[in-house]
Amino acid sequence: MPSVHVVGSLNADQLLEVPAFPGPGETVLGSGMRITAGGKGGNQAVAAARGGARTTMVGAVGDDAHGRLVREALAGAGVCTASVRTDPGAHTGLAVVMLEPRGDNRIVVTPGANARLTEADVEAGLAAVEPGDVVLLQLEVPPVVVAHAARLAGARGATVVLNAAPAPSDAHCLDPDDLDVLVVNDPEAQAVARLFGIDEPAAPDRVLALARALDVLAVCTMGAQGAYAAPAGGRQPALYVPAVPAVPVDTTAAGDTFTGYLAAALAGGADDLPTALDRAAAAAALAVTRRGAMASIPELGEVLRTRHPSHLTTKE
Repeated sequence: MPSVHVVGSLNADQLLEVPAFPGPGETVLGSGMRITAGGKGGNQAVAAARGGARTTMVGAVGDDAHGRLVREALAGAGVCTASVRTDPGAHTGLAVVMLEPRGDNRIVVTPGANARLTEADVEAGLAAVEPGDVVLLQLEVPPVVVAHAARLAGARGATVVLNAAPAPSDAHCLDPDDLDVLVVNDPEAQAVARLFGIDEPAAPDRVLALARALDVLAVCTMGAQGAYAAPAGGRQPALYVPAVPAVPVDTTAAGDTFTGYLAAALAGGADDLPTALDRAAAAAALAVTRRGAMASIPELGEVLRTRHPSHLTTKE
């Protein structure tokens, strides 16, 4: 059975509940604080595992309580942590998340051990990659490591999925020849389009333009407005995926849930893209109704009970 291998960040998330985000020079009093496991890489690994895929995490944590918290959370979700290196010279990555009552958030990340992930870590962690596997990447670890992982995975016949988040500021980690799938939100899609000199029309035309110029399956998530996807080459109309209605309490891991579930579907040999996208959208909708990052990601059984993709449409 094909597997998902996630190369990416691992953080402890310090969640602060605030009545409103502070302005410049302003202090606000929070009403609660929790520390949970997170990081884009870790969140997406948990989502892939809960989406039904055999999943391995390649990353780094510090030799501290936060690192142990992250390891335990991954293992508890069924993610293999044999390729998570403990770096005694760095602290585990930390994300400070401010959360408003309506579910919006602001996040500041200090990378810690994530910044010390190396090409050697990737080579060891991806040694077992086989044709048909999925290698899932993000941009919270050094760009040179991301680029190396993409090249290595592609050479071994894996499907390479890049979630270009946070929005990239340069293109040296985004060689389209090494990518099969690009997942972005709308601001990230605009950033990628600018990097490659692509005209920036509104979605769905922007998604089609990315798919055509980069020759990748391009997927753009737009929160409550749903998502668009265009097959590689951009020669077919973009598929529109409506969002599942939900009342958000915390949107922190919504995009990671979508991406991890999509990776799981691809590893499962899904040749029905609409169904895979719809499942990912349903999982993300469930995630925003719960607090936390990894803790908010639903199990596959919950997602399958949520909805069916019969209402999906294409957009010219």
